[in-house]
Amino acid sequence: MEPIDARSMMNAAAAAAATANTAGGAPRVERRKRLSPAALAVADRKVPSAYSAIVITGAVRAVDFLLLSTIGIILYLTYVMPLDGFSFSWEYIEAILLIALVAVISFQAADIYDLQVFRGQLRQMTGITSSWAFVFLLFIGASFFAKVGDAVSRVWLAAFFFVGLAALIAERLALRSLVRRWARDGRLDRRTIIVGSDQNGENLIRALNAQSDSDIQILGVFDDRNDSRAMDTCAGAPKLGKIDDIPEFARRTRIDLVLFALPISAETRILEMLKKLWVLPVDIRLSAHTNKLRFRPRSYSYLGEVPTLDVFEQPITDWDMVMKSVFDRVVGAIILILVSPIMALIALAIKLDSPGPVLFLQKRYGFNNERIDVFKFRSLYHDQADPLASKVVTKGDKRVTRVGRFIRKSSLDELPQLFNVVFKGNLSLVGPRPHAVQGKLQSRLFDEAVDGYFARHRVKPGITGWAQINGWRGEVDSEEKIQKRVEFDLYYIENWSVFFDLYILFKTPFALIKGENAY
Repeated sequence: MEPIDARSMMNAAAAAAATANTAGGAPRVERRKRLSPAALAVADRKVPSAYSAIVITGAVRAVDFLLLSTIGIILYLTYVMPLDGFSFSWEYIEAILLIALVAVISFQAADIYDLQVFRGQLRQMTGITSSWAFVFLLFIGASFFAKVGDAVSRVWLAAFFFVGLAALIAERLALRSLVRRWARDGRLDRRTIIVGSDQNGENLIRALNAQSDSDIQILGVFDDRNDSRAMDTCAGAPKLGKIDDIPEFARRTRIDLVLFALPISAETRILEMLKKLWVLPVDIRLSAHTNKLRFRPRSYSYLGEVPTLDVFEQPITDWDMVMKSVFDRVVGAIILILVSPIMALIALAIKLDSPGPVLFLQKRYGFNNERIDVFKFRSLYHDQADPLASKVVTKGDKRVTRVGRFIRKSSLDELPQLFNVVFKGNLSLVGPRPHAVQGKLQSRLFDEAVDGYFARHRVKPGITGWAQINGWRGEVDSEEKIQKRVEFDLYYIENWSVFFDLYILFKTPFALIKGENAY
């Protein structure tokens, strides 16, 4: 059979799920669905947050470079520089930085920047020693042919080699202990659920478990079928429920990967399931280990030796998540300092205008549909407060105070959410706005009005967002307004970058000046 391109099928799956909010036929997410005792037993276990393997290995590269550079410079300053009459030589500094850089490249070529290698000892230490020796032999050879060998102190070079090697070994021993502890705590595991409790699922689980160095932790299997084809226990993994149970299960415990064990020929069934699952902040893949169809090699990604086809990827992960988190904390702290005088004046005005507290907490939906408390300036009379926002504030609403009318129109009532960004970390500066848990369009909750609504919760919500600067803010009194918000939020999630966040922050004040739809 000729190889075929799997991407067309994957695109069809993505398109079918992403357009569920306009198709009107996709099953809606149930609220606090009751899980089976087996699923609750797994979901209720305390699970630590995961650490990214990509971030860990990248951080180790940076530490190696800084460690070697620091040692070389300290040895130069304490030994070579006094011999030269305390005259500073940039040539030494350049040589040190070059040696450190080549060392990191050499370590990479030796495949020792890998979590499995970090856990071991023999391969790691032999790789470090041989690569570090190779770097110095390369430096000595280059110095000889460049006829600059006499300009380099042999004592400094020998000290750099042995002290650097000792530091690297000590660092790797500490790293080995740290990585092993993280592994015991489950921080390095990819918590995985399998869709399909049949022979295909059993074969897949056995293939994954057969890999000694796998980071896959299988929590259980889900299957809609109640006949003899669906097993209660699949290769030792318990059946936890049906496909409709997965969204609620994913909100109760950490899931990193949803892996379909269904044959690719069951395209219609897979697409129907994807419409239910694409709203989750997890990776979704199709197992290809038993399929007889042959795909182009670039179509596959691998879980150890098991080939899979990517359908959906969790947005903003690894270094993107680190950059966004640092951006939120640093820029958020700067903005908080700059606007603190304005916040103080608003607090004084609220206190003078009506009795009651200056701030209040409101329940909102956060990342992965979790309920979070966000800070806001009080804009309603205290005896008419609505922390769940069960009743939408409309134009001319009698519950709004005089100061409240101004700060709501200008969105200044949102400024205390900077505390959520900087101190609590459950909000971002930029992201889909966190809607109130009882937010409604007429008599329907938002997720009942728009299919795929919860997909906007695949990332942390933000104080401002792409939808807001495009005019979709304030009162939601029509289906078009909530659909447009979801549409713009999903566009932001799929196209996120730090520059996109900066652009949205820059445009936010201009959008607020218009004051559209805010009462």
